[in-house]
Amino acid sequence: MKRLNLAIQKSGRLNRESIYLLDKSGIKFENFKDQLMVEGENFPLNIYFLRNSDIPRYLSDGVVDLAIIGQNLILESELEIFEIMELNYSKCRVSIAIPKKMDFNNIKDLNNLKIATSYPKTLSNFLDKNKLNCEIHKINGSVEIAPNIGLSDAVCDIVSTGNTLFKNNLKEVLTIFKSQAVLCNSKSFDKEKDVLLEKLVFRINSVLRAKRSKYILMNVPNDKIKAVSNLLPVLKSPTVLPLEIEGWSSLHTVIDDDKFWESIDSIKEAGAEDILVCPIEKMVR
Repeated sequence: MKRLNLAIQKSGRLNRESIYLLDKSGIKFENFKDQLMVEGENFPLNIYFLRNSDIPRYLSDGVVDLAIIGQNLILESELEIFEIMELNYSKCRVSIAIPKKMDFNNIKDLNNLKIATSYPKTLSNFLDKNKLNCEIHKINGSVEIAPNIGLSDAVCDIVSTGNTLFKNNLKEVLTIFKSQAVLCNSKSFDKEKDVLLEKLVFRINSVLRAKRSKYILMNVPNDKIKAVSNLLPVLKSPTVLPLEIEGWSSLHTVIDDDKFWESIDSIKEAGAEDILVCPIEKMVR
């Protein structure tokens, strides 16, 4: 039986969040720590734990079928890699930062600076696009220390919270690219595994949809049900169940978490009471 081969980062935040996603997708595996590869016990999937920078090449060459990597890595690799779906985690940005004491008014202030980075191709393309003449210093490792030791005037690096920049007396002045984790493949993907890929994507979509949705219950006077229902940004009509108290019903529905908070005040004003918001484990459509 054919099996999918999936590469993920061997350690770090992207690794932890990818393992969590696969687990929530119902794929069981054991003893993955310090292993190069583990087999899914209840789904035809082999998971390879690889160095992040190596994954695009392995994917492009067909060593693995799929990968979960950041969009920033795909951009930097300049390989023919195709995004299947965004996973909505490990969000970050590729940004340019300069010492706090340095003035910055616009992009032209970067001209003629020495910039240290682990993303030379991404940075070079950005500089060319904006007709900036800068000297690029490629560094593998702690890019943020470069200005402090006199290696560069600025840095171009991955930023999540900005804490690392702050600790090194740097300030973020320009975002080049926004990134998040994606499931991807390449032209080397075996089309005979399309059915398996569809099943995997279906599972992941069910988890992601549940994560951004909430199951809500509320008590509503019968004469206010239509008014409340019209305010709910739901996919379909809500479920209405009669309460023991005459003239009242319980209204149940699923909505996007963000949309719920946008609607809560108007829902209450329309007559809803005792609103209960519950997380959803899986959501299959």
